[in-house]
Amino acid sequence: IMKSRRVQVLLILAVLSFLLVHFHFIPCSNNAPAEEKPSPVHILILSSWRSGSSFTGQIFSQHPSVFYLMEPAWHVWVTMYQNSAKVLHMAVRDLVRSVFLCDMSVFDAYMSSQKKKSDLFQWQTSRALCSPPACDLFSRSDIITAGDCKMICGKYPFSKVEEACKTYSHVAIKEVRFFDLKVLYPLLTDPSLNLKIIHLVRDPRAVFRSRENTVANLKRDSDIVVGSQRTKGEMGPYNTMQVICKSHAEIYKAGSHAIPSFLKDRYLLVRYEDIVRDPVARAAQMYRFAELHFTPELQKWVHNITHGKGQGAQAFDIGSRDAMNVSQAWRNTLPFQKIQKVQHVCKDAMDLLGYRLVQSEEEQKDMSLDLLFAQNSS
Repeated sequence: IMKSRRVQVLLILAVLSFLLVHFHFIPCSNNAPAEEKPSPVHILILSSWRSGSSFTGQIFSQHPSVFYLMEPAWHVWVTMYQNSAKVLHMAVRDLVRSVFLCDMSVFDAYMSSQKKKSDLFQWQTSRALCSPPACDLFSRSDIITAGDCKMICGKYPFSKVEEACKTYSHVAIKEVRFFDLKVLYPLLTDPSLNLKIIHLVRDPRAVFRSRENTVANLKRDSDIVVGSQRTKGEMGPYNTMQVICKSHAEIYKAGSHAIPSFLKDRYLLVRYEDIVRDPVARAAQMYRFAELHFTPELQKWVHNITHGKGQGAQAFDIGSRDAMNVSQAWRNTLPFQKIQKVQHVCKDAMDLLGYRLVQSEEEQKDMSLDLLFAQNSS
């Protein structure tokens, strides 16, 4: 009898052990790391006005894995235009962080309570806001132009912005309103973010020439950058360029030295001239940095949009163009006296970023694209 009871006890214990294992571990296996949604990658395209940043933003916007917004901090500057860029840095940083986390309630401070998706600055340049769930009239994998999107996707509620953002593996923002990399250190050390910074620069002489063609569009921003008094008169445009060039130089020095250590492998300098020289190769480099796959469809789009006949004259125009010629238009249209002034206020940045100074009008006209870069530049 004792032996029989011992067997029964052992059987009961075995059954209980089986049930314990089954009900304790099986649910856990459903939550195994392999099944978890990977943490999003956050990409900040850091640049300045008229530097090719709208086009570079589109390289990311058109990727089917990317939720993209173009210059969301525009709303901060429009609302708080009486302040300087330095004072607005914190508000801009907080807005950018919220967008990266898909918390679009941050726009409540800068928009009316009746806001629609179309109230968001340049919303139509975001393929993610022109495809499901933000707009049902295109496929998520389509290459979508801003014109087509604006025509048929504008009437959706603002709530669709946040809803769409949460469905993507990558969130990318193009921003021109940061002038100091240190302002971004709290985002780089924030455990809820996986931030990578692409620092896009362009030859200051080309930037200056482009800014001359869009003076009215840039007036409010220029006043915030240097103060309304310093934008007036003949030296006004050069004062603005001096601040922009200095900020690029300081950002590059901070990012390239990777000190502090949390910047290591999270900062990439890209020159716009290198993009137009070999668009597919540079796009591939940026995608690798951002942990994105470069699809054949995107390779074809990058090639076609940089080998068109357009001249890129309109602000925010991202249509097909002859990107190489557009990038070098300053050599044929900018008087040498203005080139000298730009080189004077931007010399340190040009030296640091690898842009070669021109010493005469003949040199300005005769330089090949390769000679625009210093020998020691990357």
